[in-house]
Amino acid sequence: MVGGCSRVALVLAATVSCCVLVILPHRALANDNLRVAYQWSEIDFEFASAADRQEALASKRYIPANVIPVGLEVYKKRLFLTLPRWKDGIPASLAYINLNETTTQSPRLHPYPSWSAHRRISESEAPEIVSPFRIRADRCGRLWVLDTGVDELLGNTTVSSPTSLLVYDLHNDNLLRRYTFPADHLKENSFYANIAVEDTVCEDTFAYAADLGSPGLVVYSWKQQESWRVKHHYFHPDPLAGNYNISGINFQWDDGLFGIALKPQPDGYSTLYFHPLSSLNEFSVSTKVLRNQTYATDAASNYHEFKVLGSRGPNGQAGVAFVDQKTGVIFYALPNLNAVTCWKTSNRAYTIKSLGRVYMSTVDMVFPNDVKVDDESNLWVLSDRLHQYMYESLNRNDTNFRVLTATVKDAIQNTACDTNIRPLPDIITNLGDILRPSTSTVAPKSGSSDAVKLQSIFGVATALAILVTMLRSY
Repeated sequence: MVGGCSRVALVLAATVSCCVLVILPHRALANDNLRVAYQWSEIDFEFASAADRQEALASKRYIPANVIPVGLEVYKKRLFLTLPRWKDGIPASLAYINLNETTTQSPRLHPYPSWSAHRRISESEAPEIVSPFRIRADRCGRLWVLDTGVDELLGNTTVSSPTSLLVYDLHNDNLLRRYTFPADHLKENSFYANIAVEDTVCEDTFAYAADLGSPGLVVYSWKQQESWRVKHHYFHPDPLAGNYNISGINFQWDDGLFGIALKPQPDGYSTLYFHPLSSLNEFSVSTKVLRNQTYATDAASNYHEFKVLGSRGPNGQAGVAFVDQKTGVIFYALPNLNAVTCWKTSNRAYTIKSLGRVYMSTVDMVFPNDVKVDDESNLWVLSDRLHQYMYESLNRNDTNFRVLTATVKDAIQNTACDTNIRPLPDIITNLGDILRPSTSTVAPKSGSSDAVKLQSIFGVATALAILVTMLRSY
């Protein structure tokens, strides 16, 4: 019987060791479950006719090598891409593909909402849409377009129109409203490149626009049809986080507030998670603070309402971010690492260990530039080699732009963000409760040695059975 007891104990010990050795690495690795849905060497458009396309090429209204997708959004069965006017030859700066009608991985894009919206009415009058970087479709069926109004940012820079918010009705594609930012929102180096929309109440929606050039946050009230600009030290870049080295191209950026993502809270407000682009840290603030114009603009009073969550660690500069409302998982684009990572907002710790690697690739994920989750719980990521476009040139024989996708469930599976995994420390703690020697002060009853051995075997067998049950639930 003693030998039998030893064998059971050995099995239990081996099971515990196996659990620790296998599960920990399994959770530390990601499945890299994203797949390439669309990819392009160069972006092409659905022109009105072949003759119109030839005219656009001949007149250099369309220069394929100069077109780059930067922002992404998916609403119902349309996938939208922003194509800002970094250089000349951009015929349409906002376009889409129909997910139901696409039969190729490299489809031509339809201008949104029409070709006429992207053409100058006259030399002195800008088109309806000039140069948006990020867009957001809300749950109310509206598309929010943050238009910088800047032409040829990397060339002969021209401000064609003031920074504006354009809001379209996605049911009929009509322009519902244009809101031009007041002059005091536009500082010397202002550049608004990202937007988040708090759409809990459709007629009382708030939009948040991030100024990365002159760090600040603009809050816009749909109901009041007015906006205010918020300042905070946490919006500014970290001077120690301005170096980037991506696929052999080294450069320095000093961009401030960029990544902004919203998570609704039970009190009717939301938590705004935010970070400068050139920073390793993540911050947060309640929109209860931001939506109160008087309090939000009083920097001395509201300073401590803004919280520091933690650091993503070396090379953890993050571009855009987006919170999946169903799981509470926030996704980040990490250009310096050619990766997309995640964090469970329910996790109190914000460290390297609490972040999960969703996808990493030096082929498919070179400069991830936008991340979104659609209303069917699908994650979408756009990678576009922006650094190569800016500092060298894109090779038209390479695949330069990719849209990758997966369900949120598959994307976070076996990562630190997996909502179905019980934390391993809980299992270890429970095992400790089972196997820990009794601290009871009650003396054991006397009995034969065989009875004692049998009791020991029964205790170990019970522990093993509980362990198996726990592992199955894990």
